[in-house]
Formats: sequence, C-alpha cells, structure tokens
Amino acid sequence: MSKLYENIIQDLKKGTKLAQETLYKSYAAEFLSLTRRYVKNTADAEDVFIKAFYKILTKIDSYTGSGNFEGWMKRIVINESLMHLRKNHNFLLTLEASHIDIKQEVHYGSDIDYQNLLKMLDLLPTGYRTVFNLYVVEGYKHREIAEQLGISINTSKSQLILAKKRMREILKKKHIYNIA
Repeated sequence: MSKLYENIIQDLKKGTKLAQETLYKSYAAEFLSLTRRYVKNTADAEDVFIKAFYKILTKIDSYTGSGNFEGWMKRIVINESLMHLRKNHNFLLTLEASHIDIKQEVHYGSDIDYQNLLKMLDLLPTGYRTVFNLYVVEGYKHREIAEQLGISINTSKSQLILAKKRMREILKKKHIYNIA
C-alpha cells in the first residue's frame, strides 16, 4: 500500500475531516457511478451511495491493511447496492437456464460508451442487471453471486443468459452489434 493511502487511512481512523473530504472527492463520482449500475433510480442510487460512503467512514477501523483499500471500499459499495436490491426486489422469481436456448455469442464492441451502457442496463429487469453487473463487470463467479443474492447457481446462470439475450436485442435495435 502506498504511503499516501496509509496516511489517509490513519487520518480517517482519527476522524479527520480533511481526510474524509479528500476521500469523498477522490471516489464520489466512481462510487456513485458503480451504485448507479445496480440501482436503476438515480435518487435511490444516490441514497445507497451515501449509506455506503457513511459505512466506509464508520467502519474504517475494520480495514486491517491487508488487501487493496480501493477494493475494500468498492466491496462495501457493491454490498450496500445489493442490500438495497434484496430489500426491494424478489430475485427468486426467475426462469431456470434449462428453458433457454442461446446459440449466438455477442461481442460488445468499444462503440458502447458508459452512458449508453447505463441506458441499456436500465432497460434490463433488476435480476438481469444485477447478475450482469456482478458477473461481467465485477468478475464474480456464479457461486458468489448466488450467495450474495440468495439464489441458486442455476438461477444466476439463467439470469446472465437472459441478460445477454436482452442486451443482444437492444443492440440489434440500436444497430451497434457484432454477432458471431
């Protein structure tokens, strides 16, 4: 860990307002954007972000210094987003992968900027969007997603397949796709 992070973390643990402000200014846009990928409504995403940032500041003593500090904070933001979704959405109302036949693979090109990706994700149902984010963007495994959301591994897989299918349909309508 860099000396800069060590100093900021020590100041955060002391409750130094300047360190809190520095951390907020450094990560607010990134973490709000991360929250927004999961939580469709902007006002709700802002609320979740504030709760997550508050948790980062109040739980800073639980950061032991092992592992990446940014990763530790990001995990809190993702977990807070997932807690919001679990509280407001039923992830158990899904189809299993055995009912789905997907034969084409979609290659998402660099033609999609972040704002367009966000608009596309907004068109997905909550379960699809959440699993897509966790698997494709964050790199979680289906086992981890299942544990986080309280669903089966097969449900996680089916949600991902359905999300990709829906993304393919959206891309076809927008004419920015490559299908192999």
